[in-house]
Amino acid sequence: MLAVLHRTMAFLGALVMLLPVAWTCPAQKADYVMVSCFPNAIIANVPECPYGWEIDQLSLGGVCYSGIHSPGYFRFIIPDLTPKNHSYCGTQSEYMPGKDPKYIFYNSIVSNDTSLTVRNQPVNYTFSCTYRAAYLVNNAVFSQRVATVYVNNGSLGTFRSQLSMNAFTNSKFLYAKDAPYVINTSEIGSEVFIGIEAKGLSNRFKVVINNCWATPSPYSTDRMRWSLVISSCPSDNTVTIFENGKDSRSMFKFNSFRFQRLEKVSTVWLHCEVHVCDGERLVCQPSPCSARSLSSEAEPSGGILSAEFHVKGNGTSNKGHVPGASLSVLLVVLINSCCGLLHELEMK
Repeated sequence: MLAVLHRTMAFLGALVMLLPVAWTCPAQKADYVMVSCFPNAIIANVPECPYGWEIDQLSLGGVCYSGIHSPGYFRFIIPDLTPKNHSYCGTQSEYMPGKDPKYIFYNSIVSNDTSLTVRNQPVNYTFSCTYRAAYLVNNAVFSQRVATVYVNNGSLGTFRSQLSMNAFTNSKFLYAKDAPYVINTSEIGSEVFIGIEAKGLSNRFKVVINNCWATPSPYSTDRMRWSLVISSCPSDNTVTIFENGKDSRSMFKFNSFRFQRLEKVSTVWLHCEVHVCDGERLVCQPSPCSARSLSSEAEPSGGILSAEFHVKGNGTSNKGHVPGASLSVLLVVLINSCCGLLHELEMK
């Protein structure tokens, strides 16, 4: 009886010793950081559980324990690049004058073990983002259509990519149009072809479009918006996604439309939330849209690229125009469905 009791106690003791191991991160070699320098935010991703560190043991700038657990990664975001907040979560900035002046933002993701003994290899993922100093203070963004993606050091090598969003002439996506893009009022309802491409990255990295929408202002948070892509799916049958998460370029098209009556020239904005996916660690292609329901407000998980469009009149007269009236307009999505919706709202 005593021998059985000893064996039981030994078994329970071994079980207790094993339980903490089961609850901790599965340690893995994580010797690289992937950084996306978007116009309005910086997003840094490190492989999850780097050398055994858990997400609540890693901090941004040694200050903010703000990591988010996304599939395969721990993600840290610097959401504010405005001059008044250059020090967000320990972010340091430097202005480089010269013929082509630049802003450089620095930060790091570091481990912090408050226990008496350090059991994991300390980590310090230092990164930086460089922006040309043509800074739009009112919009709190740098160059709108372009982001820079870095994969720094480690087993993957070092890559630098320009992630850009452009309008193309047709569905072959061979020739990009000059920016800012111009749509004539006579072309409202025509097809607009958009490509988002990363150049310079390894083939293992794929471009994924999460969400796209249009606004009559440069602010991606504008409440007046028309959704085009929601959770990687077309918002309706006027939008077609050709490729997404399959390669270094993702493409879609939509039919142009307007929000309101046109003035001679109006500026409108297309915004796309995108991210770069490591195809060797994750399944990058979204699941079929028919197999899931769409949420009208998808949770953001990437950075935002914005493209500016000019909608021009054709020299027609402005009889009946009220001076000073707000006539902001936007190109994106079928005019018939949009105008029909607006007409219904006016009738109510």
